[in-house]
Amino acid sequence: MGGTWGRFNIAAIVLGFAFLYLPILLLVVYSFNESRLVTVWAGFSTRWYASLLSNDGLMDAAWVTARVAFISATVATVLGTMAAVALTRYTRFRGRLLFSGLIFAPLVMPEVITGLSLLLLFVAVGLDRGFVTVTLAHITFSMCFVAVVVQSRLVSFDRSLEEAAMDLGATPLRAFFQVTLPIIMPAVISGWMLAFTLSLDDLVIASFTSGPGATTLPMKIYSQVRLGVTPEINAVSTILIGIVALGVIAASIVNKRRDVLRRREENLARERGEG
Repeated sequence: MGGTWGRFNIAAIVLGFAFLYLPILLLVVYSFNESRLVTVWAGFSTRWYASLLSNDGLMDAAWVTARVAFISATVATVLGTMAAVALTRYTRFRGRLLFSGLIFAPLVMPEVITGLSLLLLFVAVGLDRGFVTVTLAHITFSMCFVAVVVQSRLVSFDRSLEEAAMDLGATPLRAFFQVTLPIIMPAVISGWMLAFTLSLDDLVIASFTSGPGATTLPMKIYSQVRLGVTPEINAVSTILIGIVALGVIAASIVNKRRDVLRRREENLARERGEG
């Protein structure tokens, strides 16, 4: 009976991963297809990557997407970290329930509602839709994800480390930047990467808040796919997959090195204390 359940679990895992990743694998493979027909394999070629570089529409959209993602992720990380600190350290200030609700609302709010609400806001204040409005919209919905990631790390943070720094003469602000921030930095970096990835992937909210000269790459891909999938779309999608994969690998390596250094420092401190 145990063997049957074991084989069933393995088969379920294999089928689940195949369902999730096989389409992505096929997309990557066909991005190196010689033929213009995306469903007919005609040999290995990198011609579509070279053709992609001369496609001004896709390149301009990619540049807009990269700028929006970097700026929005950076600002969202700062604001999300500040919000996480406020929610973790100050648990009894007036309006905390409303503040936390406003922070976490985009997590459960449908993207269509968020995009329409932001569109109405920008129209009401007379702000022309374009690069700025897309960036503000991405900051709005990605900040909550950063706050959740950083808050989960701050909940388990040992406040006695900050108190020890302040006992030695550090101000609360200096103690935060020199003690707390380096310790929670892996969570901050993870939040930034999550916000960056969400901005790269967003289509619905950007469609509501973009304007002339602010077409993002997902919007450009969607508009072209409606007329038919081209090998260039496969190529640019593969590049996006590679960028995200490299980012995840780099973050994993950095976090692993930080853990190794932290354990080494703890072992040295323990040895000195015993000595």
